[in-house]
Amino acid sequence: MLENASFQQEMFEQIHKKEIFDRVKSYAYNYMDTVGDRNAFPTDEAIKALDIFDEPLPQIPIAPDEILRWLHEYGSPATVAQTGGRYFGFVNGSSVPVALGAKWLADVWDQNAALYVMSPIVSQLEYICEKWVVELLTLPLGTAAGFVGGTSTATLCGLAAGRNELLKRLGWDANADGLFGAPNLRVIMSDRAHATVFKALGLLGLGRKRVELVPTDSQGRIIADTMPQLDDRCLVIAQAGNVNSGAFDPIDEICDRAQVAGAWVHIDGAFGLWAAGSRTKKHLTRGIEKADSWSVDAHKTLNAPYDCGLILCKHREVLLSALQATASYILNSDRRDGMQYTLDMSRRSRVVELWATLKCLGKEGVEELVDRLCSHAERFAQDLRSAGFRILNDVVFNQVLVAGNTPELTQATLENIQKSGECWCGGAIWNGELVIRISVCSWATTAADVERSVAAFVKARNVEVL
Repeated sequence: MLENASFQQEMFEQIHKKEIFDRVKSYAYNYMDTVGDRNAFPTDEAIKALDIFDEPLPQIPIAPDEILRWLHEYGSPATVAQTGGRYFGFVNGSSVPVALGAKWLADVWDQNAALYVMSPIVSQLEYICEKWVVELLTLPLGTAAGFVGGTSTATLCGLAAGRNELLKRLGWDANADGLFGAPNLRVIMSDRAHATVFKALGLLGLGRKRVELVPTDSQGRIIADTMPQLDDRCLVIAQAGNVNSGAFDPIDEICDRAQVAGAWVHIDGAFGLWAAGSRTKKHLTRGIEKADSWSVDAHKTLNAPYDCGLILCKHREVLLSALQATASYILNSDRRDGMQYTLDMSRRSRVVELWATLKCLGKEGVEELVDRLCSHAERFAQDLRSAGFRILNDVVFNQVLVAGNTPELTQATLENIQKSGECWCGGAIWNGELVIRISVCSWATTAADVERSVAAFVKARNVEVL
């Protein structure tokens, strides 16, 4: 008892003295002030220094100052500077400042977002953000939103809803009776669908190998005329933004075909769905309102902090049915109970920073952000082409695919860029060729960052030439 009481007293003292949090604030401010000058990827020395964390579990409590000092002294230098302006890997967004501040406050609240009775404020903000996102993306009124960790989970939820609804129309209750003996469903999607879609299909028992893959053009768009004949057993998946080229499937035509057949359409729009918020890019998403469900990340194009994804479903009761969880101790209310829209019951209140992001930007700010990211991508393509690189995609959104004159030169350039610390890009295989993949996703990226990064490309290529 004495030991436990001593521990509790120490915790209370740490909270009331605020010394821990003042120290964290100073470290955080230091990181913010220096992130623009940090290497886009940590140095070998910084990574080697992480060995200090490989230690036995301490037998006695360790002083908070020591813990925080380690994180700042050894952890901060080993971070990827994705909140700066020169990180272009993996479609990773940054964080708008007010959203980061909101996240700090929400972390102190430490709310469980499962039920209204657990957090009325989170329930209210989920209700508001659902309306705002539906309006921003011009989806049908009444569309439901679940706030999840990211598109991987959102896609799983959307496809689960579609699977169950198609089976229900065929007289089968998947929730009650499972899939053994259920009518066969067909999955129709692009031969360049994202890896998370295949993962979701495997988890849902729909089978990765049973998918009917539709051929795509050189930009990665589904060729609608080559789609198989659809029927009411079809789960159709379209892309709003190919993860490499940024290209959008012909969503309008795909949805029209699906509606005639009675098929379910899910749109994987992890980063591209936000094009609907820009007047100059909205044409890319023409017809999205005809789909049945959508998955999208706020921590990519929208620049909300990680992790912040959404599953959106036109048919609210279908989504609720697919994700239902009941028990005598669960106190459902007549307000929004967030756990009914997600896989998780207990989860953090990620909607707080999404609300702050949307309130801060508004419609005009979202449009400006989307347009700026796309403009920087176009500038990248233009300047790199002028410098003698090949651009292998039509730059329609925020993705640029770059290659040298030979595969060997492309590989060497990519490796030199990644080692330089000036900027960071990933690689991919596109149409059978190695490419350097630029994803412009951070609000902090400036024209000067693009210019500096282009110079890094040229230097990285010329190192190998010499």
